[in-house]
Amino acid sequence: MTSVQNRQPQLSGNRKYMRKLIITLSFVLLAVMTVYAQQYKTHQVKQGETIISISKLYKVTPLEIYQLNPDAKQGLRENSILIIPKAKVASSNSETVVTITKELDGFKRHKVRRKETLYSLSKKYNVSEDDIKKYNKWLYAENLRKGDKLQIPIFKEVRKEEVVDNTIQEYTVEKSEGKWRVAYKFGISVEELEALNPEMGDTLHEGQILTVPNIADNMLRTVDDTYGYYKVLPAEGYYRLKVKLGLTKDQIVKLNPELNEGGLKDGMILKIPKETMVMSSGVNTTGKFSLADSISNYNTKHLVVMLPFELNRINPDSVYEAKRRIKNRRALNVSLDFHSGVLIALDSAKQLGISTKLDVYDTKNQEYEVSNIISRNNFSDVDAVIGPLLTKNFNRAASELKRDNVPVLSPIVDQINLVGNVFQTIPSDDMLRSKIIDFVAQDSLVQKVIIVSDSKHKNISNVLKSKFPKAKQVFSRMQKDKNNKTEKDAYYVLPEDFEEELQPGKNVVFLETKDEGFVSNVSSMLNSLISVEEKIEIVLMTTNKNSAFEGENIRNVHLSNLKFHFPTVQKDYDEDKKNSFVTMYKKKWNIAPNKFAVRGFDMAMDILLRLSANEDLFQGANYDMETEYVENKFNYKKKLFGGYYNESAYIVKYDNLRLVEAK
Repeated sequence: MTSVQNRQPQLSGNRKYMRKLIITLSFVLLAVMTVYAQQYKTHQVKQGETIISISKLYKVTPLEIYQLNPDAKQGLRENSILIIPKAKVASSNSETVVTITKELDGFKRHKVRRKETLYSLSKKYNVSEDDIKKYNKWLYAENLRKGDKLQIPIFKEVRKEEVVDNTIQEYTVEKSEGKWRVAYKFGISVEELEALNPEMGDTLHEGQILTVPNIADNMLRTVDDTYGYYKVLPAEGYYRLKVKLGLTKDQIVKLNPELNEGGLKDGMILKIPKETMVMSSGVNTTGKFSLADSISNYNTKHLVVMLPFELNRINPDSVYEAKRRIKNRRALNVSLDFHSGVLIALDSAKQLGISTKLDVYDTKNQEYEVSNIISRNNFSDVDAVIGPLLTKNFNRAASELKRDNVPVLSPIVDQINLVGNVFQTIPSDDMLRSKIIDFVAQDSLVQKVIIVSDSKHKNISNVLKSKFPKAKQVFSRMQKDKNNKTEKDAYYVLPEDFEEELQPGKNVVFLETKDEGFVSNVSSMLNSLISVEEKIEIVLMTTNKNSAFEGENIRNVHLSNLKFHFPTVQKDYDEDKKNSFVTMYKKKWNIAPNKFAVRGFDMAMDILLRLSANEDLFQGANYDMETEYVENKFNYKKKLFGGYYNESAYIVKYDNLRLVEAK
């Protein structure tokens, strides 16, 4: 009895304690929920919405949504709930966002008539096919038939206004900043930056205003030039990065701790040790990669080379006749040089463990012979065909090999039919023109752009004018003919055409012509207008460097003084630097390689490495990566409903009478 009485007060005390604890926890939980409610809100996913559209609706970045909703990376499901963050930093900025949603308002009965389809009904009643199926569920398993009775949903629009906090801000692009630098600074991917700024263009300019995440200054990241920076490619995971960069997941995460929250995503910029990347000086969003580090497919590669050797025209019994034909036949010369480079590539690939079966066919420069070669031989197991050399023969081969989906690569021409199995390895003239236009557009030091052209190149002048609206157009002078009736181009300009236009600082002058005399006139005149005292610098450029710039009347010293720039498919290798290909070539053939031999090597080496790092060449061309060899570089893009084209080219310039790559 006593013991029971002694326990009663203890039980009462425990109840009071528990009640106080519950009340206290309730207040704490309420406080937490209040804070949570102040920092986050929810969103129910509607049909057709994407992470990008939802991020724009609430003025947040896609990265912030992914951090709170990791499952969203696998795709959005209609009616699923997302947690949406509010501003990370205090901001007086807010905005009234109007959302218009549809709400079911009843049904309309419909009896299916002959020839009616779900598509025609969706158009007739302005609803989606999915909406019709949703309220007539038997349509998920059965086809629509005449006489079927449907209930067609009728929707009404619901307008909702909501005040949301801004988690984005404006940012002014600094000097020499590109997309990847801005994206890295604010902790987002390049694709997310582009989604926030759909009108920003391909390149950034100093002073350009961008929309970026609204984060505190102490959260901004700085680019450390002692490291390299790598853009994550589509479908690239930690295993692929380990193969390519030699870095484990832990090593990558240690350098990029934000991966702990948001995970690895396409387009994000990773900081990595500089020595792990094979890149040119500076950092770009693509990077130049060494595929030799990614070899995983060691199956024997089957290559075919189809070139116009025209051996049927050479008399093997006459050495003199053979030498004469080799000397005078350009197609034969190009074929022999190109083939010699391909053979060196096979030797180099062998040292990497890549074995190759090579078949070489003489097209005799005839379309019918191309067809004969393909019909007489089995191409079903061929990994890639290089050639034929000339356009008509190439198009014939590509067309006939399309049925077996055999990749066919054009060695030196770009005017080809870009069907699905074709690889155009030579960038087009339009692509080269775009390269140098972008090059100038990115140079914040340019004070003035002047466009000089003859009468035959006014269209190019107008294209340049559209790209540089403030530029001055100068056209060559015209003169009357002997009868004083019509005018013809005199191919010259005068100093007064430039004197009032040139500004202190860097002046870029585009010269568009194919007339050697006009090049001589303009280059010598501009050379005389360079002024150290007035700090007038003149840089001569052209979108199409042709033989007119190489004539006997053109002084290279003038081009060098003007730092003459032009786009090119192929740059000359530096003879002063040791090059393993050149060494091997000289040892094997006892002569220095020309540009066709180098191209044969570069093309064959790139093909073999892409095949060795992937299952086939089509897969090997799908990665957004730029490879570079002795004088050529390759980065393939796929044309919609067509084949692949190489978008990589060089901008080179005259520097102290030497041609070097312009950075």
